[in-house]
Amino acid sequence: MTHAGNRARRHGRRAGSLGLLPRLRGRGRPIEASRVVVRLLLVLTFGLGLAALGPGIAQAEGEQLAGTLQTSRSGPIPDVEVEVTSADGGQVVDTVETDEDGRWSVDLPGPGRYTVTIDADGLPEGVELAGEDSRTVTVDEGRRQAVIIGLSDGSRNSGGGNIQAVQLLVDGIRFGLLIAMAAVGLSLIFGTTGLTNFAHGELVTIGAVAAWYINVSSGVNLFVATILAMIVGAAVGALNELALWRPLRRRGTGLIAALVVSIGLSLLLRYLIQIVYGGRSSPYQGFQGGRAVDYGPFTMTNADLASVIISVVVLLLVAVMLQRTKIGKAMRAVSDNRDLAASSGIDVNRVILVVWMMGGALAALGGVLLGLSDQVQWDMGFRLLLLMFAGVTLGGLGTAYGALVGSLIVGVFVQMSTLVIPNDVKYVGGLLLLIVILVIRPQGILGSRARIG
Repeated sequence: MTHAGNRARRHGRRAGSLGLLPRLRGRGRPIEASRVVVRLLLVLTFGLGLAALGPGIAQAEGEQLAGTLQTSRSGPIPDVEVEVTSADGGQVVDTVETDEDGRWSVDLPGPGRYTVTIDADGLPEGVELAGEDSRTVTVDEGRRQAVIIGLSDGSRNSGGGNIQAVQLLVDGIRFGLLIAMAAVGLSLIFGTTGLTNFAHGELVTIGAVAAWYINVSSGVNLFVATILAMIVGAAVGALNELALWRPLRRRGTGLIAALVVSIGLSLLLRYLIQIVYGGRSSPYQGFQGGRAVDYGPFTMTNADLASVIISVVVLLLVAVMLQRTKIGKAMRAVSDNRDLAASSGIDVNRVILVVWMMGGALAALGGVLLGLSDQVQWDMGFRLLLLMFAGVTLGGLGTAYGALVGSLIVGVFVQMSTLVIPNDVKYVGGLLLLIVILVIRPQGILGSRARIG
């Protein structure tokens, strides 16, 4: 036995003690499907618990109602009167008009039930209410409550073969590509380290917030701001690895402990972002409520079209990098079998550092693209986290290609499910799809029964 072989065996024992690598050991002990299911149940339990906890903790500076009036065809609708009254006594709290971006907000005297009414006569020609002209909402203490009143401009289900199912399919592909952008990094991190990283959603938010500050506060072009935000995301990812996860691996931290640490890091980063950025929802400069372009069977804004093109190009570049470059092949080798990769002369720590940097940069880019369509919010990455986990698990744990396929399926399924279920609960469809796949094929679409990677 050579010195390199002895070193590899010592490295293998040390890596095995971490409990972070559920893959082949030594001569290859297969992973049972039940072990994967237990891990996923643990992930979903923590995720659903945090999802229930998050909204109750979020605080704003005083109570407030806010909303945006816009449609895909007309864009933002300014100068429409919005009246807010108390739901109990009918006392008028305030009357405001929407600004040039279609936005409005009203500060409230305290928590309680309020009724928001818009002046339908102020809507432009061709735009009408999709339902009632008012909506009653309950505002908790310290909450900034968003209010949505449905408007219709005839851009759906009418003319030119513009069928709702086709529109939802296109929206689902766009949404799935956004999920995939962030989920690829999450999957690579899991594949190379075995870490189930609950703080990955905050990397998405950090990228969006960094781009917003550079774009809006500094007046820098959004393209340049996006490049700088990706650099920030890569730096934060590297800091995660060097300052936290590498020392924990050296100390022999187990799987459960590492998972709990990632949850704590997620909470810390999320509320630090809220302290710095605030609880507002803000667009990028010059990208508020663009008009949709009619492409025949569907409509799409220029910003959404650019998001789809950028996502496809970047994901193709990632695929080429994994297949053709030396570092990409090293990533795949470490993901397949870290001990064997180390004994072959691959610097495993260097590969993991590159994976963290690439994962942070991709998550940041995904956050910027998500902010184009949904505006920048302090918890936007957290709300995307469970769908990222669903995509990664559906496609196959630890595989970048699996994350891409799984995320696309989740995105399309979530959007198409609104044909039969209310839009407010559409994300539940992604988790239901995940449960079905776990029952039929626990290792995921592109996963293997013998190993995860």
